[in-house]
Amino acid sequence: MNPGMDTLSSLALALGLGLLIGVDRERRKGRGPTRHFAGIRTFSLVALTGAIAQSLEQPWVTGAAALLVAALAVVSHLKDRSRDPGVTTEMALFVTFLLGVLAIEHQALAAAVGVVVAGLLAARTALQRFSTRTLSEQELRDALILAGAALIILPLAPDQPLAWLGGVNPRSVWLLVVLIMGVQSVGHVALRLFGARLGLPLSGLFAGFVSSTVTIAAMGARARKQPESRMACISAAWFSTVSTALQISLIALALQPSALRIVGPAMTAALVMALSLGLAALWRSEASKDGGQVEGRAFSLMQSLGLALLLSGITAAVAWLQAGFGTNAIYAAAALAGFADAHSTAAAAIALLVQGAAPPDVVLIAVLLAFSTNTVSKIVAAFVAGGVRYGAPVSLGLLGVMVAAWLPWFWAYTF
Repeated sequence: MNPGMDTLSSLALALGLGLLIGVDRERRKGRGPTRHFAGIRTFSLVALTGAIAQSLEQPWVTGAAALLVAALAVVSHLKDRSRDPGVTTEMALFVTFLLGVLAIEHQALAAAVGVVVAGLLAARTALQRFSTRTLSEQELRDALILAGAALIILPLAPDQPLAWLGGVNPRSVWLLVVLIMGVQSVGHVALRLFGARLGLPLSGLFAGFVSSTVTIAAMGARARKQPESRMACISAAWFSTVSTALQISLIALALQPSALRIVGPAMTAALVMALSLGLAALWRSEASKDGGQVEGRAFSLMQSLGLALLLSGITAAVAWLQAGFGTNAIYAAAALAGFADAHSTAAAAIALLVQGAAPPDVVLIAVLLAFSTNTVSKIVAAFVAGGVRYGAPVSLGLLGVMVAAWLPWFWAYTF
């Protein structure tokens, strides 16, 4: 067949990818009798071999070429006399052949994968340091747990409301669990990256996704023990309330995107107020001088699972009360449950909207009631754990955030 412009451009792409990957291997193969095999010329030729074989449109030719490259890699590995006879170069050589094959019909994909392969090879030292020195055993286990929760359990969870769970969708509940664990992991990474100076506010922000009340209590205990860090602890307490407003918005988005239009204005107002307070306190706080090591787990699996169970129980209970006693039961149940957890209660109220069991205005008031009673729990926790000098400023800020959350509803129904 006469080579057209597409074929020529594919061959050029294959050659470019072979050169790109081969440069890194050339720099690392060393010199003398102990050097590794394959450098820039070998990789370029192998990439061209894959592209030429595929362009002939004869499957047996491509298969024979693949066997030849694989045999070359095996023989070279067996003859390797270096002190570190790994298989990275051998695998990279075969992947380069496959990239040449891929470049004939899928140029964009081949180019993207080729850049990723070259990047992985070039980042050898950084990846080794991260795997052996930076990443702890506990963090590795947490990463595997999170991956299993997101990639194994989530796809297998039933994606339909179950009557015996009060109409709760198990996949939606588990999605929230994965979301919480993921956000906590991001917070853990942020603490590792930014160190102790922003450690308290960041830990408050990300721990708030699990329990803002517990976070405020923990920060209060720290403020009582270390008075010099009181302002940073206050900042962390307010940042944890940012998480409350943000997570309720994320819950609405996850359960039903249209529900975000109902609770979004109230949660946005609360978020802006809490964020402003947190930033102001952070600006006034002094930089922490203690060590920057962050120990412990990236997330709490038991707390995440507990949140899912609490969500299921509250949703079923609220649905049962609403069916038996009407709208007032929703308000009462939301207010009472909010003392324990605003996230789950808001999710339960939004689930009623998804099921068509409650109108939007009732759901909004239920969410605001849960947010308000949860604020009362936070105020109590702040005074009990941190004393007056911590509890008073934290409580004033929390009341301001609560008022901000109610303002959009008050404005809409008054004007």
